[in-house]
Amino acid sequence: MFLSDTDILKEIKEKRITLKPFDESRLQPASYDILLGNSFIINEENVTPFVDPARKIYAKTREVKVKDGKEFILHPGVSVLGISKEYFGSNDYLIQVGGKSSLARVGLMIHNTAGLINPGHFLHITFELCNLNNVPIILRPGMEIAQLTFSKLSSPARQDYKEIGRFAENNWANNFSEKKSSIKMKQMARKVKSKK
Repeated sequence: MFLSDTDILKEIKEKRITLKPFDESRLQPASYDILLGNSFIINEENVTPFVDPARKIYAKTREVKVKDGKEFILHPGVSVLGISKEYFGSNDYLIQVGGKSSLARVGLMIHNTAGLINPGHFLHITFELCNLNNVPIILRPGMEIAQLTFSKLSSPARQDYKEIGRFAENNWANNFSEKKSSIKMKQMARKVKSKK
């Protein structure tokens, strides 16, 4: 069962849903619109020969900060990570993140697979932004980027996300550019080259 705007507002007031900052004008009939933050993580293409998630080998990345009023240009076929301005979560509800139709129509995908926020997970969500269009898309901090819906669980969860989740600490920049993975990447790159 999804919460209506009346119930979302009630649960925020009763502190069963955390949503900061909260702006009632962004409350929709059964969802809440969230904003794009100021930080982006981009891949360093020139030093990333490949990515191998099974071996925990990730791309070398860097963080780009964009000031309010400035823009970030997302080029065709490029995928970057962004972050929400809002910090949110709930111990009682499953939260789902969905894209906005107006952005989907211009070819902007805001998440590939990670659209589910488990109970007990409190975070600034990471967006998996991808430009599926054949022209650049301009992104601006503070623009409406996604929407949240809230679902009631049939019973309390046995496990807490803080105990089992990989991203429980919400240290988003460190989750995608690890020192260990860069060492593994160099070793694997040598093997790939030697096989050619």
